Amino acid sequence: MANHNKTGKQGELLAVNYLTDQGFSILHTNWRYSRYEIDIIAERNKILHFIEVKTRRSDRYGLPEESVTAKKFENLSKAAEAFLEENPGWNRIQYDTLAIMLKPGGAEYFLIEDVAL
Repeated sequence: MANHNKTGKQGELLAVNYLTDQGFSILHTNWRYSRYEIDIIAERNKILHFIEVKTRRSDRYGLPEESVTAKKFENLSKAAEAFLEENPGWNRIQYDTLAIMLKPGGAEYFLIEDVAL
């Protein structure tokens, strides 16, 4: 497995723990529809969250949250629409980004909630 894939997998495991600590109930991880994937689908306070997780080991190529492009959110939206067709009944949804920076002493988390598409 390539190093960036290992970093991504490590970040997704850390994300589940972090989000659970923040009061989220994790419903799905790596939910797939066609060629699209949602890193984490979670619920908190009767709101369904579609969460994109980005993890980096350094800021050499920018902060993790800076790598979430409009195209990425377009793909996330397509997958979310498919999820909602299969799982109707949610009145409120939102799109979030969880940026994780891995540091020698631990991880730093930056949750950006309700990202506009």
